[in-house]
Amino acid sequence: MKRILLIEDEMPIARLVQVYLERAGYEVKWNEGDHEAIPTFFSWKPDLVLLDLMLPNHDGLDILDQIRQYGSCPVIIITARGTVPDKLQGLAQGADDYIAKPFDPEEVLARVQAVLRRSSYLSEADTIRLGTLSIDVSAQNALIGKAPLSLMPRDWQLLVFLARHPNQCFSRDQLLDQVWGMDFEGGDRSVDTAVKRLRKSLLPWPTSEGEISTIRGMGYSLRVY
Repeated sequence: MKRILLIEDEMPIARLVQVYLERAGYEVKWNEGDHEAIPTFFSWKPDLVLLDLMLPNHDGLDILDQIRQYGSCPVIIITARGTVPDKLQGLAQGADDYIAKPFDPEEVLARVQAVLRRSSYLSEADTIRLGTLSIDVSAQNALIGKAPLSLMPRDWQLLVFLARHPNQCFSRDQLLDQVWGMDFEGGDRSVDTAVKRLRKSLLPWPTSEGEISTIRGMGYSLRVY
């Protein structure tokens, strides 16, 4: 049974979401966003976090930062701050998806299932080796030589997808579909930003072995030489 930590201060919303998720077979623990949110995350070790940004005692983005310092547990932001800049900020800081209030609980359930499916896909037990770049998918870590890469969850997902399809070109829409999910509401800028971050992380990787190339008018490709 997958565990979901719900960090939300509005009881009616929290109870409604909890009921829908539990009916779908998930184990849900609710926290109002108080000082116990992060200790609960560390001790309970959820498979996914639903995180409100507008909490009475904490900024949800600060909680997201602390979660990201721990690892790559999927995080879906749920909040009334639904403007495009708010969404981009949350996604840039490592959120896996963003749901604006008011929402249909069926939508929350669908997005939870989609993010968990992508997370499960990335945890398949295999290792991808591209020259000195080694990607251990099951352990969710990557090395260039012996040096580990520090990647945000979305950048990690993008790297794994591109590495599984070397020398193939993907449009921004295809990458949004395959890595972000079809229900992602952001735009092309999210792909460009993730590619930019990933390129920076891959700077120690010799260009004689490979690189992320921009194919003008088409998209991106992980070229392996």
